[in-house]
Amino acid sequence: MTADAARLHREATLLTAAQQLGSARRTVESAVAHARHRFQFGRPVGAFQAVQHLCADMHVRAELARVSVYAASLTADPAEIAGAKLLADSAAIRNARDCLQVYGGLGFTWEVDVHLHLKRAWIHAGQWKSVAEGEEFLANSLLMSGLSETPSDVLAGGLDGDNVGL
Repeated sequence: MTADAARLHREATLLTAAQQLGSARRTVESAVAHARHRFQFGRPVGAFQAVQHLCADMHVRAELARVSVYAASLTADPAEIAGAKLLADSAAIRNARDCLQVYGGLGFTWEVDVHLHLKRAWIHAGQWKSVAEGEEFLANSLLMSGLSETPSDVLAGGLDGDNVGL
């Protein structure tokens, strides 16, 4: 692969990760809005702890993916981009599934776009770098990084707060 082709591949992978991030964030917004406005048993669906936990988990996944995608866009490091794509893919797919849970059967209808987020997340997860390719690339990057410290060297520094080494 030429240098230009490699650069374009990295950029396309990063843009796909950004699309997945947008989908993950949109499904959080949609689930929270639905949970606030849908009433069941005389109270909002969002008042139920199980729904609150789903929405909280969705938010955490989206934020983790956001930080990773932003970091990858700043560094343009191939390993960072591969990691960001993996996190964004996972966040988009899992958030769409959880959003479907919040919506219930309504999520599968054409009235709302939740099912489209899930279908698109599945498709985007296979673009540019599949999960297996991303994991293999990350593993190779870690093995080839030539870490100067072994895990025992890092832990030997102690856990005094400033010298954790992690």
